[in-house]
Amino acid sequence: MVKKSSRYLRGARILPPPVSGKDGAADLVDRFFLAYNAGRLREGARLLAEKMLRPGVTVGLSLSGALTPAGLGVSCVVPLIKAGFVDWIVSTGANLYHDVHFGLGLSMHAGSPFLDDRIMRAERVVRIYDILFSFDVLLDTDAFFRTVLEAEEFQAEMGTAEFHYRLGRYVARREKALRLGEVSILAAAHRYGVPVYTSSPGDSSIGMNVAAMRILGRGVRIDVSADVNETAAIVHGAKKRKGRSAVWIFGGGSPKNFMLQTEPQIQEILGIPEKGHDYFLQVTDARPDTGGLSGATPSEAVSWGKVDPDRLPDSVVCYLDSTVAMPLLTAYALARAGKRPLKRLYEQRPKLLSDLEKEFHRRLGGDGKFPQRSGAR
Repeated sequence: MVKKSSRYLRGARILPPPVSGKDGAADLVDRFFLAYNAGRLREGARLLAEKMLRPGVTVGLSLSGALTPAGLGVSCVVPLIKAGFVDWIVSTGANLYHDVHFGLGLSMHAGSPFLDDRIMRAERVVRIYDILFSFDVLLDTDAFFRTVLEAEEFQAEMGTAEFHYRLGRYVARREKALRLGEVSILAAAHRYGVPVYTSSPGDSSIGMNVAAMRILGRGVRIDVSADVNETAAIVHGAKKRKGRSAVWIFGGGSPKNFMLQTEPQIQEILGIPEKGHDYFLQVTDARPDTGGLSGATPSEAVSWGKVDPDRLPDSVVCYLDSTVAMPLLTAYALARAGKRPLKRLYEQRPKLLSDLEKEFHRRLGGDGKFPQRSGAR
């Protein structure tokens, strides 16, 4: 009598061929990343290529940690933008500040984490773990920002998407003048209409330069509320058009929350019926048991309304260093998914925001007050 096989034994047999030395990155992931965190990376890569990058999905990318100094903006984010794989971005200001070094032709160097920082300080060398660069890189980048912020178009209040879009024009001009190619996220986002937000505008050297200009009564004034409503409008618009919303998160922290809070903003605050993001892919090295958001799981996000509970199987967390995962996921996406038409959401912001505002006003009480909900005191 033949015993019926358990349903737990229906997965593919683990019996990979020998690594040949000729396998491409996407083939390595498919054939040899079979278990543990390699297995999660394979699941994440397939979720990305087979579901998240379908034409009807709006993909938000969040960036935290020092990714651009390591060259990942040039090598990964810019190609993803050009391929239509990233529709909007939330980043730390630091990543965008260091991104501009590349657009200005300023050099970063591979080094070692085991150096004497006292000697480097005396020699005006700055270290980000094993990345080294001259202190003059900071000074030259600061001077660039302050010069740009003197322009008439920056003597106004605006959200960070508009601010970064306008900055991107200047970085793109410098790229072109220096014949650097497409090396900057901000320049690429400007060219391809991808809105770029910063969840904490004051928490970076860009914000520090903006603040210094404000002492002089000049420069941009950042409207953070515009960012909250615009990002919610992007997600609302994706769902209203019967599409889906995907979040692709590297690291965690403030950019992760800012991207995910779009759904509570729609549901909890504005009172518009919604269920949460449809696809969730995160790369993190943070543990969930410390209570920090960087390690918070997609199932925890369900309890906040951030992730659609019915779509929870379409979520993957890879516990892996972003500098390892990002090149592999980028290579896999470019190899396995066809390029998508650019959504150019930057230009669509006014219409998306108008649609969100109309829906919100429609649901307000006749007296313009927020409606009372069950449990409210």
